Amino acid sequence: MEDSDSSRRRFLAVCGTALSAGIAGCSDSILGGDPEDTTPVDPDPSTPAPDPGGDGGADGTAGDFERFDADADSSYADVYRSTVGSVAQIQVYTGGPSPSQGTGFVYSDGHVVTNQHVVEGAESIYLRFDDSGWLDATVRGTDVYSDLAVLSVEELPESAEPLALRESDPAVGTEVIAIGNPFGYSGSVSAGIVSGVDRTLPAANDFTIPDAIQTDAPVNPGNSGGPLVTLDGSVAGVVNAGGGDNIGFAISAPLVRQVVPSLLETGGYEHSYMGVRLQTVGPHLAEANGVDERVGVYIAVVRDGGPSDGVLRGTTGSTAIDGQSVDTGGDVVVALDDTTIRTSRALSSFLALETSPGDTIDVTVLRDGEEQTVELTLGSRPDPT
Repeated sequence: MEDSDSSRRRFLAVCGTALSAGIAGCSDSILGGDPEDTTPVDPDPSTPAPDPGGDGGADGTAGDFERFDADADSSYADVYRSTVGSVAQIQVYTGGPSPSQGTGFVYSDGHVVTNQHVVEGAESIYLRFDDSGWLDATVRGTDVYSDLAVLSVEELPESAEPLALRESDPAVGTEVIAIGNPFGYSGSVSAGIVSGVDRTLPAANDFTIPDAIQTDAPVNPGNSGGPLVTLDGSVAGVVNAGGGDNIGFAISAPLVRQVVPSLLETGGYEHSYMGVRLQTVGPHLAEANGVDERVGVYIAVVRDGGPSDGVLRGTTGSTAIDGQSVDTGGDVVVALDDTTIRTSRALSSFLALETSPGDTIDVTVLRDGEEQTVELTLGSRPDPT
């Protein structure tokens, strides 16, 4: 979970199209101009928006749940039927002229998980389920570094049961569906597969969100905070960003399992912190630093006064290779405890999923061509600025 230049460059290179096309990770303001969007936004749940009723057919409006065909016979339909009642449309008022919107899902009795950016700056929050009116919600806890938040709701409808979280990431190629409220069309479902795992997403202060899931299931503004569900009905991740062609991302269920209990208990979460800046070892770094296997994580910078100060070594010089300046002298991390570390993504995932602040871990490094192991006591990541 350390800041990583290489992981950010990879993300931006892959997602340039997604960012230019629109980000599901940015809460969507209610959009006008759609001929079907005839239901006015109502900030006061005591006077709810008109319900056109009926079966949600051609006259259905944005913001109204589409009724599914009870006779539909497919795995997607089965999963949708079993989970949609636990998915909420969220409207957030921040003092602007119109609300932003997102999605959430029931985590436990009275608690809904969504994205932190969906509720950031909220003055009031309302949500509704498939068979409920607008309900008041309050923020129970948030974590900007994982982009997760928990909302408290006094009374959930009976059909809004907690969704199970997967204990591990699904395999690449696993079929998934995303349920949410893109552009206000509540209860929408899109389908795809898991395109990749162990991705990194940008977070505050140049940190990253590790262990993210990549999917080609279409996600758009308004899907933020909704569940990415495998066909056994369990949540693989919380939709975070998307909008490009066939590329979307979700915060993994294992990371949700790690963060959310603390949000419920304390309102926040403390992330393990090494106090270093990382680069994944490539051909140039390997050649410059005498690393034969061209794998591992190079320590570019050790933060003054941080947990690694005096324990690990950062860059001490540079050399030119193929006309480029390449850092030299820093430690190359090849293992944490008994886990082999080949990339900065692997290091970040290990810290996020296997450690807590205050833990002491064994760090195996290559230093001056020799392998050695040092003990490092992890700190807590600084508060975002």
